[in-house]
Amino acid sequence: MTETGRKPRRAWIARLSPQGEVDLDRAACPRAIVEDAVARVGEDPVCWAIELGSVVVRRIVDEVPALGGSPAAVELLRRGNEATTLRALSTLVEGPGAAPPTAEAALEGIREFVHRAVPLEQVLRGVRIGHAATTEAFLRAGAELVDPEAAVEEVTAISRELFSYVDKLADTMIRAYLVEHEVWSTSAAAARADIVRSLLGDAATTDVGEASRALGYDLRRTHEAVVVWSDSPNGSSTLQAAAIAVLRARGATATLVVPVASGRLWAWGAVPAGGTRRAGSWETVVEALSRQQVHAAFGTPVDGVVGFCRSHREAERGERVERLRREAGRVPRHATAYADVAAVALLATDLDAARRVDRAQPLHDWSAAAPFSGRSAGRSGSRRPPCPRRGPAARRVLPSPLRWG
Repeated sequence: MTETGRKPRRAWIARLSPQGEVDLDRAACPRAIVEDAVARVGEDPVCWAIELGSVVVRRIVDEVPALGGSPAAVELLRRGNEATTLRALSTLVEGPGAAPPTAEAALEGIREFVHRAVPLEQVLRGVRIGHAATTEAFLRAGAELVDPEAAVEEVTAISRELFSYVDKLADTMIRAYLVEHEVWSTSAAAARADIVRSLLGDAATTDVGEASRALGYDLRRTHEAVVVWSDSPNGSSTLQAAAIAVLRARGATATLVVPVASGRLWAWGAVPAGGTRRAGSWETVVEALSRQQVHAAFGTPVDGVVGFCRSHREAERGERVERLRREAGRVPRHATAYADVAAVALLATDLDAARRVDRAQPLHDWSAAAPFSGRSAGRSGSRRPPCPRRGPAARRVLPSPLRWG
């Protein structure tokens, strides 16, 4: 039994002990958190977790130097890592429902990263590195301390529970980062929006290097634009989290997010040149958007500042097609790739022009071409132009009933 009176789920955790001397009075996280953890799991396991936390932090800083930078910054990182490791320990012993809530110490460093302009991508990389190192230590300890007959089952359960724990923790950290970023950079966000609108209006007159520095985003890369919107009054941080998640799923290594209205934002991701895509990226995008009940339209990846603008215009056209589909009573789609709706999007841009085209060659006479999916584009790397022969699709999407002339 632990001091809290609960029967531990995993008795072997009580046998964890540090390799060296650990002074609980010198723990980085608040004393109340340490004392609570001792009451839940015992002193030796807590010392083991604190020792592990120091090792993990060193690995994180070695691989993502931006998360360190100074002794004070490293100590703040250690404080947060200790708090999350102790909570993971309690979760494994008592179960997710009985574990203490995410400590303020775990989120304190997130605000510091925002103030230091550390990109969210680097913060999440640090989370992944920490998760891998911590999970490795727990699995190794479990394999050593659990009865061999039960070791495989126990190690599998530990891995599953830690993955679930870190997944929820990462989501909490993303939201904390975005909320703080919104508060911290209100004026900076307005300045970035002005720069982006200037680029979209006349990119030729913009100093690309200066604009890249001001935006914190390299305009000389290959860009995939996305417009993200919601039908419900979701907070800006929810939409931003969705935009970053889908762009990362598409292979983006850096992102730029610009809220433009309530429930709507523009975003760009710096993606690999040549159209290389992660396997299953489109399915991941659709699932993420569906889960958060938001919608997104993607442009095609294009290079440089010209591509930054072109991909954005394509994303907006894709958004317009999806809105017209819904007005026509079609089932809403959470994700729209411009390459799949290019011809319809061009027709929808100028309905009067579409009527003139229909008089010259009726839409119902046009042959339907095989769809050019953003999903297949990534695997083939092809950039063939979208075929305009999609009359039947256009009739289903454009405002109904269609009365030409």
